Amino acid sequence: MMLEFALRRVSLLVFMLFTLSVFTFSLGYLFPGDPLTNFSGIETAGFSQTAQLQQQYHMDDGYVTQYFAFLGRIMQGDWGLSFASGDGVFGHVLDLAPATFELAIYALFVSVLAGVPAGVIAALSHGRWGDKLISGFTLVGYSVPIFWLALLLIMVFCLQLGLFPMSGRISLLYEIPAYSNFILLDIMIAGFPYGGLAFADALHHLALPTLVLATYPTTVLIRFTRDSMLNVLDQNYIKTARAKGLSRRQLIFHHALRNALLPVIKQIGLQFSALITLAMITEVIFSWPGIGRWLIDSIYQRDFPAIQGGLLAISVFIIFATIITELLYTLLDPISRNQAHGKV
Repeated sequence: MMLEFALRRVSLLVFMLFTLSVFTFSLGYLFPGDPLTNFSGIETAGFSQTAQLQQQYHMDDGYVTQYFAFLGRIMQGDWGLSFASGDGVFGHVLDLAPATFELAIYALFVSVLAGVPAGVIAALSHGRWGDKLISGFTLVGYSVPIFWLALLLIMVFCLQLGLFPMSGRISLLYEIPAYSNFILLDIMIAGFPYGGLAFADALHHLALPTLVLATYPTTVLIRFTRDSMLNVLDQNYIKTARAKGLSRRQLIFHHALRNALLPVIKQIGLQFSALITLAMITEVIFSWPGIGRWLIDSIYQRDFPAIQGGLLAISVFIIFATIITELLYTLLDPISRNQAHGKV
């Protein structure tokens, strides 16, 4: 049964990747200009080089042949050259993606650390001032546009109070070797140089972008955890356990909380996917050198190979994150696992 479920998920993954690859391949023809230039990123090719590229990219063959050649180049890491820099698009993705993932991971950590306990507290104080206060904060946080919040925090904490830096991942005073392109991990690998000041400075730069990016998923997790907790507390087995004389602490930690957090686990994975897209706005405002900011800059510069590669990279990550979240949730939730096996 588990093998059958895994095969269905693999089939879904293959279909989604196939659809994404067809769309990405089509962009070479949908973008303005010559398709060969859009695929290769070479704008000033001579006659002999153009003939060689046409043969390499199978431009004289049918679309199906071109598509499979495109897949081969993608698998080999040949994503074309950027119009803006002249460097390989795949190299840009490898260099910039860790900065985006780092920001999203820390924002998700803050969201879980703040959102899940707040949602539980709101459910346990249902109808009282604690629930109303948390629900009011959630409504405000959910409604505030992320770019407006970012600009407001920059104006108050950076320009007026001078408590946080406005941009970047670390001050120019510190030179940290790029082992993994995860700035905090690189500082640890380097042995906390500059007496640990570089690590503190990186955390200082990370604070505001993480807070801004974590706002939306925190409010979503608060609402989802609250509703899930209230639903579990209203179940018959909770009422039976309460009638048997179990204390409130035992009801919450041994019965309610464990079952209420199962749907939240799925929501956490989905929010991680959403954070990747929200990070693009955050990176632009805070000049965070991630793949989102690079993609936005590429759109302004009409750098079509970079746009194609950036969209492909972000979409692939979101697809894999969603599939992995579904698998984990099914493995952890017995009811969902039985439904996946066709049981009722």
